[in-house]
Amino acid sequence: MSLLSDLDALDAQMAADALDTPEAAEAFRVRYLGRKAGALTDLFKRLPELPAEDRRAVGARLNALREQAEARVAEAEAALNAAEKAAQPGLDLSLPGRRPVPGAGSRHVLTQTLDEILRVFGRLGFAVAEGPELETDFFNFTALGFPPDHPARDMQDTFFVAEDKSLLLRTHTSPVQIRTMIADGVPLRIVAPGRVYRNEDITYKSYNLFHQVEGLYVDEGVTFADLKAVLRLFAEAMFGSDVKMRFRPSFFPFTEPSAEVDIWSDALGGRWLEILGCGMVDPVLFAHTGVDAERYTGYAFGMGVERIAMLRHGIEDIRLLYENDVRLLEQFG
Repeated sequence: MSLLSDLDALDAQMAADALDTPEAAEAFRVRYLGRKAGALTDLFKRLPELPAEDRRAVGARLNALREQAEARVAEAEAALNAAEKAAQPGLDLSLPGRRPVPGAGSRHVLTQTLDEILRVFGRLGFAVAEGPELETDFFNFTALGFPPDHPARDMQDTFFVAEDKSLLLRTHTSPVQIRTMIADGVPLRIVAPGRVYRNEDITYKSYNLFHQVEGLYVDEGVTFADLKAVLRLFAEAMFGSDVKMRFRPSFFPFTEPSAEVDIWSDALGGRWLEILGCGMVDPVLFAHTGVDAERYTGYAFGMGVERIAMLRHGIEDIRLLYENDVRLLEQFG
């Protein structure tokens, strides 16, 4: 029968083929075992040509040839891999060790500062809450008491991503406070860390993206004295127990009364420098979140992580924090 003669020829041909290179081994696999045009695959398709009484024996031989071909491919690949490994240079134990590059693989100074801020507030009972960086106008502005004509809504301050200005890159993490009050209700005590974006010129003291940590505490009987006590503990934890700090009256649309907090810095020329803004939560926020303003009061604060890092380490140019200069990074490795 022609099929049996083809089997004999195929057996001899397979035995003669050399599999001494990766290319030869792959060509052998495709030639004999390929699903579409492999020689053994074609012979399996011709089994119906045989009389029924011969198909069992021929099928068994085809299976044996296929197993033989698969074994040859596996053996060749194992031998080639072993040869490749043997050819690679070994480890020379006499070579001197490589000293690690300072700063390589270490946490960035901003990450270190953010982690320390969160640790401080964690010890004071604040949980961490997060929210989206792509925000709606409602959560970023309206619910926080920004009137329609507020300057912060203008294009020079905000990155809008929708023509109708309904979507934007958040300009602060305050929207997380609104979202959390709506989702979890009150009382609550949270800090909201994250990236924020402002459409500003890049200078030594401003950048178009930076990191914030904002805090919110809402409960019955919360007072400004509670706020001052918490911020005093925070300042002492970050800058030392002898830190000098002051509160200055200020204005924010979402707090009333409002204040800015400064600390005295000898490292940066001996002057007062602002570290955060704060105040008592304006009842308008409670109106948007369903909180009973007659029963609950609260305070809020917000700080820039970059500003805290620069004050702690005497860095005078915010751009240095984003240039990936090893000379800076290695100082915090």
